[in-house]
Amino acid sequence: MVYSEAGYFERNVRTIEVLVDRDAVASGAAATGEAWQHYDLGHGYCTYTFFEQCQHRMACARCDFYTPKESTKAQLLEAKSNLQKMAVSIPLTEDEQAAVTDGQSALDRLLDRLADTLTPAGPTPLQIGVPARATMLPVVEINRKST
Repeated sequence: MVYSEAGYFERNVRTIEVLVDRDAVASGAAATGEAWQHYDLGHGYCTYTFFEQCQHRMACARCDFYTPKESTKAQLLEAKSNLQKMAVSIPLTEDEQAAVTDGQSALDRLLDRLADTLTPAGPTPLQIGVPARATMLPVVEINRKST
């Protein structure tokens, strides 16, 4: 939900970078299920097509859609010449907004709430065996042209 009031939009939305693999789109590989969007989480990339709807986006459970930045796969991705960097705005839920503004206790509550929530790949964070931790989504600076 986005309100027109100045400030509400800025406080309740995070803008992050997404790498678009233009080769995967042009070749049709994206239509067959190959990853073509790579959301930059700071510590890795998420290839879940519906990333904006993922409940774990601020508390990544490192499911099958996750690629660590230090991996060979991520390094090969970053070396591609036909990547397009884009920015995407992600509206925050009330729990995510609290984690951003209220700090560690709110973040811990979010992690606890998500422990038994299915990831896009299927298993819960508890089933994956991932320790409860979160990394805030990196914020991308956007320069808007004034008209």
